[in-house]
Amino acid sequence: MNDSHTQSVQNLKSFRLPHNFRGRSALAVQFWWLVQATLFRGSPQVLYGFRRWLLRRFGAQIGKGVHIRPSATFTYPWRVKIGDYSWIGDDVVIYSFAEIAIGKDVVISQKSYLCAGTHDYRSQDFAIQALPIVIEDEAWVAADVFVAPGVTVGKGTVVGSRSSVFTNLPGMMVCIGCPARPVRSRL
Repeated sequence: MNDSHTQSVQNLKSFRLPHNFRGRSALAVQFWWLVQATLFRGSPQVLYGFRRWLLRRFGAQIGKGVHIRPSATFTYPWRVKIGDYSWIGDDVVIYSFAEIAIGKDVVISQKSYLCAGTHDYRSQDFAIQALPIVIEDEAWVAADVFVAPGVTVGKGTVVGSRSSVFTNLPGMMVCIGCPARPVRSRL
């Protein structure tokens, strides 16, 4: 630790979650995490309908024909919408501190991380911020992509593997890099 700073810039003792931040009671959150760790994760790969059913029981809006792998993680399913025939790959994290809306015919490939929560580094109490994420219809978020809070990925856009998305991406483009930027049209 550096003692050269006399003023504290971060005091975690003063951190407080906003009232009703999780959108459900602490008991409901813990129950979901228990169900996710057992029934959801333990379900055979081919039981997509069962996992859709479980998520719907906890308030997620899941379209028809959605394929969700058992190793995917949903923080608060009641803040998740997934359109018809979309795919959620292995080890995808849906960190739904705010609403995460995934359109229809979308692919979120393995190990991608959709992060709808962060902290305000400028506030001494490290205030939490929740900003929605939108992945529009027919987009493909390829393997191991990070999508930051408050971002929209446009319709039909491809985000290349291992990219990091910190700003909105236009529709029908191939975007790569850190930060992700459009490099060419998808068509």
